[in-house]
Amino acid sequence: MKTILFDDKTEVTPAVLNAIAHLPTQSLPYVIAPSFWKNPNDADFIRIAVLLAQKSYNEGGCPIGAVIIDNQTRRIVGKGHNTLVQENHPYNHGETSAIRDAGRIDFSKTTIFTSLSPCDVCATLIYMRQFNRVVVGDITSASGNEDIIKSKGVIVDILEDEMGIALYAKYRKEKPDLDIEDWKGKGAL
Repeated sequence: MKTILFDDKTEVTPAVLNAIAHLPTQSLPYVIAPSFWKNPNDADFIRIAVLLAQKSYNEGGCPIGAVIIDNQTRRIVGKGHNTLVQENHPYNHGETSAIRDAGRIDFSKTTIFTSLSPCDVCATLIYMRQFNRVVVGDITSASGNEDIIKSKGVIVDILEDEMGIALYAKYRKEKPDLDIEDWKGKGAL
């Protein structure tokens, strides 16, 4: 039985985006009408990634989140957040978590929205899985792999989110060692 919470008449508000960020991806088709997905724009999907980054930060982890949408329907097919600390997992970044959540799909028909510029591992996974497009929400705090991703044929768009930039700056100031570990591993400390 479906109980539709959001449809084409639903205004895209911070509360709606927060609900979408925190609902399990598999539940979304049961509570969100297909017609709703024409409403959110790229900035809204970046904001969902930032809300997932905030979730990771609230759990004591690295504030990085990601969302994957189907390019045709614009429906979210995967989302996730960094769980380096929470799961003691050295490479479960926002992007890898969202890719795992999406499962075995044709990523060439999708866009990934990431709250922070992808690290080397995530950048490689983005072009290796043949994503059509990546939208990056913060190159102020970190950048460098956008040109590599572009050189592999992936469209790269930068759509900086001020809330995400502020969150990552706060985290980096509070936990500089954890920031380095997330990017380069314990050997870099």
